[in-house]
This record gives sequence, structure tokens and C-alpha cells, in this order.
Amino acid sequence: MAATKAQDKAELLATYRLMLRMRRFEESLYRKYREGKIGGYLHRYDGQEALVAGVIPQLVKGDYVLSTYRDHAHALACGTEPRAIMAELLGRSTGCAGGKGGSMHLIDPARGFLGGDGIVGGPVPIAVGVGFAIKYRGDRNVCVCYFGDGAMNQGGVHEALNMAGLSKLPIVFILENNGYAMGTAVDRSTGQPDMLLKAQAHGIDAERVDGMDVVAVREAAARAIEAARETSRPQFLEMRCYRFVGHGVADNAQQQRFYRTEEEIAEWKARDPLVKLRELLATAGRLTDADHEAMETEIRAEIEDAIKFAENSPPPPPEALYEHVYAGALADGLKPGRG
Repeated sequence: MAATKAQDKAELLATYRLMLRMRRFEESLYRKYREGKIGGYLHRYDGQEALVAGVIPQLVKGDYVLSTYRDHAHALACGTEPRAIMAELLGRSTGCAGGKGGSMHLIDPARGFLGGDGIVGGPVPIAVGVGFAIKYRGDRNVCVCYFGDGAMNQGGVHEALNMAGLSKLPIVFILENNGYAMGTAVDRSTGQPDMLLKAQAHGIDAERVDGMDVVAVREAAARAIEAARETSRPQFLEMRCYRFVGHGVADNAQQQRFYRTEEEIAEWKARDPLVKLRELLATAGRLTDADHEAMETEIRAEIEDAIKFAENSPPPPPEALYEHVYAGALADGLKPGRG
């Protein structure tokens, strides 16, 4: 990993801070889940931080982001307040979706984050609609759409990719290829494991990226974002990465042994993008041990503040069940006490 002109040391330091913030935030969620404070399901992003930290900070106002159900890091990178994210995870009314979306459905339209999606491949067709709207308005914005390797076997995903390629839409598709669709390896789930070929078949420019190297991610993302913005042609980035934890919190170490070995996990952890970037910054004299300790202290305090805020926030009131279901007069007619 080596810094380039496009990624100076100051940018690398900001990138590292964002990645560390994501990692510590995810670690705190496991604790709250085990305490019974987070309901439903929970999917962590440990190990894949470079895929977000190397892309989203390069976007500008008016750009959009769509994500899978593994969406906490994306919301943080888009600028959603940790308090609003934590409150949503704990099902509180002060959450970014009013406490009704939970872990898999974080959303912050004001910051361009159009939300996480609980359906495998679900964000991809939505991205086509967003891309069409951008092109129809004549804007110079782009839509960045994240999805996993398992989604590449979904019919709706290929229909959407075909439409994006046919209509020349300004979308950057980012495939988070961590090697497993839940617990099934790519080579056991698809007859054609070359994801670039699948994208290119729909007339989409495609590139493979080392998702464990945030500098490589940033450089590839810069090219793809500029191409989509300038030419209104979709771009496809397959980012090879690895999640250090199970598919979800219920996927414990014993269950993981059924589909991956401890040796494999250790091999990938040796390429931890957080550790690699810290080493690069330390070598360049941009991050001392004291600097890192201060950064850790600040981030941990921010997370504890978010937890305290969420735990002291009220749950959504019963009447909130009738909100954001229908629009206008019909919604008013469905409120309690209305015939």
C-alpha cells in the first residue's frame, strides 16, 4: 500500500479516522445486542471498512448512496449522526427512521443516503430509478449502489444492470465480494464466478479492486465516479474483501466452521485494512502512538454518548404505526379514531 498524489497524507489520516470510527461503532453494537437492547437482526461490517471509507467521502452534495442491510458504516460515512444511528438500532423515536427501521433500514435522505435494504439485491433496481431521475433532470450527480456477491445470482439484479447499461445511467455499482453469500462460497453458488464478465455482459465498464487496500479503493472509486459523472455511463467495481465476523450476530464461531476455517480467517485478518493504513501513516510520521490513543479516546467517547442518548430516548408512540404508510388524506383517515 503506497500513497499517491490523489491521496495525500492528510486525506489518509481522515480516512483512517473514519475507518476506526466504523470499527469501534460496530464492536459496540455486539455488546448492545447481547444485552438485549437491539432487537431483530444485526450484520456487522468489520473488515470491509475500506469499501466505504475509500468511496463515500469523494461524493458531493446531490449524489446518492444505496446499501444492503449491512449498512451502519455507510450511514456514518454519509454523515448521519451516531446518536441517530444508535437510537434507530435500539428502536427509539429519535432514530434516523423514527425507531421503526432498525439495523437493516437506516436512512438519511437529507445527506443523500437513501437507505439500507433488507432484500438481497434490493438496492440495485432502486439505483436504476435514481440514476434515471438524475439523468432526466440533467444533473451531474451520481448514485453509488452497494450490494453483495450473493445478489449477483438474482434475476432482478441482472434486469437492473441491463437497464442501466442500455439507458446509460450515472450509477457506480459496488459489489462487496467477501467470498460468501451468507455461508455459501462463491464457487459453490454460481456457474460463472467472474463477476466482471457478468457486468460487462450488460454493457457496463467493470474493474476489480483489492478491497483490503483503501488507497486502491479510493483510486478506483475516483475513476469510476468521474466516468459516471462525465459520461453518464454506469460503472461496476468488484471489491474483493472479507468480513472478520459471521454473516450476522447469530452466526457464531462454531457455526462459521461449517463454511470457513480459522486459518482462512487468520489469513485475511493479517490484511486488515485498518492495520495496514495505520502502519502506512506511522511510517510517514503522520500518526504517532499518542495521536492514535487520543483518536481512540475521542471515538469511544462519541460512541458512549450515542449509547447514552439512545437509551434515554423514548420508543415510538403507538400512533407512529400509522405514519409513513400512506400519503395525504388517506393517511389522515387511517389514524386512530377516524372511522
